[in-house]
Amino acid sequence: MSYQVIARRYRPQRFSEVVGQEHVTQTLSNAIASGRIAHAYLFSGPRGTGKTTIARIFAKCLNATDGPTVDFKDDDERCTEIAEGRSLDVLEIDGASNNGVEQVRELRDTAPYAPASCRFKLYIIDEVHMLTTAAFNALLKTLEEPPAHVKFVFATTEPEKVLPTILSRCQRFDLRRISAAEIVEHLGHIAKKEKWEIEDAALQAIARGADGGMRDAESTLDQLISFCGEKVTESDVLSMFGLSSQAQVYSLTNAVLQGDAETVLRELHELTSGGKELGRLVGDLLNHFRNLMVYQISKGDVNLLEISEAEKTALADQAKHTDSHAVSRILEVLTDCEIQLRNATSKKILVEVSLIKAIEIGSTMSLNDVLGKLQELRDEDGGEGSTPDAKPKRAVASKKTAAPPKAKTKPAPAAVLATAPTDMPKMWAAMMTGLGAFTKIYFAEAYPLSLENGVMTIGFSEPSSSQMELADNRETNKVLIQSLEKLGQKVREIRYTIADRPADWVAASPEKPAADDATSEAAPTKPPEGPVDMEQFKNDPLIQKALEVFKGQIVDVRT
Repeated sequence: MSYQVIARRYRPQRFSEVVGQEHVTQTLSNAIASGRIAHAYLFSGPRGTGKTTIARIFAKCLNATDGPTVDFKDDDERCTEIAEGRSLDVLEIDGASNNGVEQVRELRDTAPYAPASCRFKLYIIDEVHMLTTAAFNALLKTLEEPPAHVKFVFATTEPEKVLPTILSRCQRFDLRRISAAEIVEHLGHIAKKEKWEIEDAALQAIARGADGGMRDAESTLDQLISFCGEKVTESDVLSMFGLSSQAQVYSLTNAVLQGDAETVLRELHELTSGGKELGRLVGDLLNHFRNLMVYQISKGDVNLLEISEAEKTALADQAKHTDSHAVSRILEVLTDCEIQLRNATSKKILVEVSLIKAIEIGSTMSLNDVLGKLQELRDEDGGEGSTPDAKPKRAVASKKTAAPPKAKTKPAPAAVLATAPTDMPKMWAAMMTGLGAFTKIYFAEAYPLSLENGVMTIGFSEPSSSQMELADNRETNKVLIQSLEKLGQKVREIRYTIADRPADWVAASPEKPAADDATSEAAPTKPPEGPVDMEQFKNDPLIQKALEVFKGQIVDVRT
């Protein structure tokens, strides 16, 4: 007898033997038991998941001698003929090669004839999406009202290409990818029955490479047995199919997350030199970072992941030191890399560049994290980097432009200054002088609204609301009150609010008097001339602490 490959020798012969498709087999079993058998079915799903196999078992159940039943006898003659492809009443048609209207017309003309020996005549059309539009249309009437003894079973990997008029006439079942655990268990059963010695790690590697297809996994096992004999190790699988071990993937991803570019490039070189296929490697990296993201978001719920115990331990370790936002951005980089690999002339360079980008993402902080760190630093430092008595030689000023008054509108009542407008700019400049250089940045777009009853109200425009949140803290308010007291103003409270800039407001620097009322609207204030006092800026305690935390350096200071 000629040799039969594993995929054919261990092909399921009953619904109970089908792996990973219980939602389909259970529904069909119940339909047969209750007599609710439809005239047309459509099985869709990835390759190697059991579409044609289930169609054959369904045909055996309908045509069994004691049927229709799912518990047919193993030696049933009709079932044996169907399993061996010898039945005249169960016709398997390849939709790719018989996709024309003439073949469908021939099928339509022979359908009314009674079965030769079975109870039902079944037409199993594989890859039905390959039929032409004309062929589909020729089949419509027969499919809608077939003879009582005719059943249609369609199988396809691309159901979206099947005409809606065909879909509406069928009961559709979507077969899902088979989990890695189920593939490993099934392959282990085969190995035990054949008395082969296969490492669990090798079975895991085969399952990862099969990507949910049982037939792919069985074909891979068949090839490995021919290559290695009856003893298969993980290294045999990895070397033969260019796969990467979980240890190699973990080591590479760990180097990316730690920002170790040298290790990343060295390990990538070792993998490619060892014959690892770059497309598969990027896919493995994507899968690992996806698992890491899910692990972080689900707070360690491993039920959402199909991974081994060793992988769970590795993910738990990486999740402790990694930000989920950084992982999602790394996934975006690797996804773009996978897409570009298809047309890349130098695949290794593309992967190297993508991994370096991933390293840069892993070593940077998001804006929210930076603002949070700055807030913590300011709270630890007491809010200010200098005392009210410390006067810089040159103030670090922001360039401001007086906003034109809005047409036919009046300023809000809270924006009426209790102090004379000519005094308020000078007072504001003195208040800003008392602030540290770093904190002063938060008030770049602020302006005084009122000073009355011991309450100083400071306004911010709507786009500057984030600066207002950073400026409003106890220590900063204390320094502002002290500055006002030195000017003879008794202030007990500083308030902040979102409000439009007063139409007649023009800021003034400490050395320069405020503009006259007649020209305040026409001429915007200019920043002070001359260089910034770098020594004072560098010696600001808050600046020094920020440089220490973020491990940065001052490159330039601009006013």
